[in-house]
Amino acid sequence: MTIATQRWIHLLANTMTAHAHRKGIYASEAEALTQAEKIGCTDVHQNNGRWMPCADERDLHQQMRRQ
Repeated sequence: MTIATQRWIHLLANTMTAHAHRKGIYASEAEALTQAEKIGCTDVHQNNGRWMPCADERDLHQQMRRQ
């Protein structure tokens, strides 16, 4: 695999992750907690300095699949 292909795959993976989390990342803990309660979670967690609903991403994805 060439370096260019590896970079393209890395970029694509990061873009897909960002797209999946676009609606689930919040600037404040309060915003994330409000969303957490809407989807059935009771806690929030930080990801790269931003806030996300649920205790962790695994819990978040489980709750989102139930929706």
